Amino acid sequence: MTNIYDTLQQLDITLPPVAVPAAAYVPFVRTGNLVFLSGHIAKKDGKAWAGQLGAGISTDEGKAAARAVAIDLLGTLQAAVGDLNKVTRIVKVMSLVNSTSHYTEQHLVTNGCSELLAQVFGERGAHARSAFGVAQIPLGACVEIELIAEVA
Repeated sequence: MTNIYDTLQQLDITLPPVAVPAAAYVPFVRTGNLVFLSGHIAKKDGKAWAGQLGAGISTDEGKAAARAVAIDLLGTLQAAVGDLNKVTRIVKVMSLVNSTSHYTEQHLVTNGCSELLAQVFGERGAHARSAFGVAQIPLGACVEIELIAEVA
């Protein structure tokens, strides 16, 4: 098994600290071998990456936003488990994409997150997934993603 931190270094990724929750919830909950990460919104330059897919934000930009969310999720997952090498499986990703009623590429936006998880974790990063188009996300963010992981 490849060391996750070597892979992150090769990808030039520095994990951020856990963000302070914006409402009445905690960033993660561990029960047994599962860790549930609360939804993380896309951020750009320290602020919500605001906008709507299909109305000013392209699929490629949305994919980049989803990749940025994945990096934030990894920072939270590290805080939850102490060592990302303990992750035995990324179980599920759920993605909410702020999009117009006619936009239909939510799955392609979410690939930004899924592809990074596969790069970082290899086979352990293959996961079940849902991608939804929604009318709005907190702070006007273009993408919000939550994650469930299994740990040793």
